[in-house]
Amino acid sequence: MTTIKGIGASSGIALAKAYKLEMPDLTVTRDTVADPAAEIESFREHKAAVEQEILKIKEKASKNLSEEEAAVFDAHIQMLNDPELGGQVEAKIQDEKLNAAAALEDVATMFITMFSSMEDAYFKERAADVKDVSTRLKAHLLGKKLPDPSSIDEEVVIIANDLTPSDTSQLDKNLVKGFATNIGGRTSHSAILARSMEIPAVVATNTILDETKDGDFIVLDGDTGDVIINPDEATIAEFEKKKKEYDEYKAELKTLVDAESVSTDGKKTLLVANIGSPNDLEAVKANGAEGVGLFRTEFLYMENDDLPTEEQQFEVYKEVLENVNGPVVVRTLDIGGDKKLPALPLPEEMNPFLGVRAIRLCLQRKDIFRVQLRALLRASVYGELHIMFPMIATLGEFREAKGVLMEEKEKLIAEGVKVADKIEVGIMIEIPAAAVLADQFAKEVDFFSIGTNDLIQYTFAADRMSSTINYLYQPFNPAIIRLVKNVIEASHKEGKWTGMCGEMAGEAKAAPLLLGLGLDEFSMSATSILAQRKRIRGLSYEECKTLANKCADECATMEEVVDLVSESTGL
Repeated sequence: MTTIKGIGASSGIALAKAYKLEMPDLTVTRDTVADPAAEIESFREHKAAVEQEILKIKEKASKNLSEEEAAVFDAHIQMLNDPELGGQVEAKIQDEKLNAAAALEDVATMFITMFSSMEDAYFKERAADVKDVSTRLKAHLLGKKLPDPSSIDEEVVIIANDLTPSDTSQLDKNLVKGFATNIGGRTSHSAILARSMEIPAVVATNTILDETKDGDFIVLDGDTGDVIINPDEATIAEFEKKKKEYDEYKAELKTLVDAESVSTDGKKTLLVANIGSPNDLEAVKANGAEGVGLFRTEFLYMENDDLPTEEQQFEVYKEVLENVNGPVVVRTLDIGGDKKLPALPLPEEMNPFLGVRAIRLCLQRKDIFRVQLRALLRASVYGELHIMFPMIATLGEFREAKGVLMEEKEKLIAEGVKVADKIEVGIMIEIPAAAVLADQFAKEVDFFSIGTNDLIQYTFAADRMSSTINYLYQPFNPAIIRLVKNVIEASHKEGKWTGMCGEMAGEAKAAPLLLGLGLDEFSMSATSILAQRKRIRGLSYEECKTLANKCADECATMEEVVDLVSESTGL
């Protein structure tokens, strides 16, 4: 019996024999071609063949996925035919007389590196998409056949180095009981799809592929990240019991879709979803979200070669507002730093995370900002719109941004365009200066939304994507608890509300702390909502208030906070 530790990426217990999904050798040789024009023509023919293959995969995948989830393959086809990617490959073939496979590998590596370095999880996922599409195309160019997960015809746990979105979406969840990979993370597209399909998954095990043979019996815990190879009978019996308990727990969660998010002593909160595009709306409804707490609008700008028009943006905002029963908080353009746009070249900066990004960029490029604000204002009549400005550091920035919004509102009214009478305007709290000065901001904003991901890294002056200093990513550090407490208290003093749209809002141990601090709105991935609702419904607000104040006032380290929460609540 061998136990391997990884990262739990999708909850649940799996027990079945191993099925190793191994990639063929796709090593590329760099050759000079005598006829670049013929090589380019061959490259285009292979691209067309891959497009047909992706369409067939989508057709199969649609049996297991919703229409929105299967739409990832439409994005893959768009990526395959992206003139930027294809154009650079063809330019390398023409200018360097390089064979197509090597040219593709060079260009794909550049795109993968660019997306992987981005801070926002939504955009980091694009690296997996580029890798998926380019790997499939490279296999075609090399005459190699990729594994076919759709051919599995018995109950298995898949063991692989990694799973692409294409691989994951082809899994029949009635047969594939779970998967474990050497690499990957909780925000990878395959992990997200696994959670959507409710397939238990463990990633980042490092060695699982080498240590497992086809047919080995596997026990996998998608919560703890444990993978056990050839367990003894007692261990199998233990995990069969855990699986039964987990299945009962999942069934109970589904009964909470229409339930209120209220504590045992009557304290109500709002549990809402983070979304990246209208494709996420089905998950919002399926998981009982009471609104949208963060609509990232960057996809509109990232997925087009040109800046989106007012009309294109209006249609998207209208669709979301019409299909959400509750408030929709739209974050204005958060580009810059690690997120670059082909249509909007920005100067290189020594430290882009502290440079021209988000509201700073919008205030420098008001022409772009005004287009987005007009589209939002026009859409405001179709639902309960809240507009949120990101990366606000000073009151002057907020006043200037709101001033531009009011100017555009007056222009639209003068043009005879109907705009909602009441649109709440707030800011993200992700810069410590804003958190410290929350009492002054609260006099002028309608709401706060705490972006813990950035707030934590800026508070500790530590890049949260750096593996060498990841010990400084401490959401439960008393410094963060105090900042959150200060923001919430400041908003309540002025009769305003505070939400949270960072990862912390969906974490189990954060539930009693945030409830006790008086957080009004928890915004998280849709798949985390029902579990967090269940936790909140089992907590006493008064007890949590005492616990949260004790953590903020008496604890000196993150470990002390975590231990105190565990001792007090069992979470």
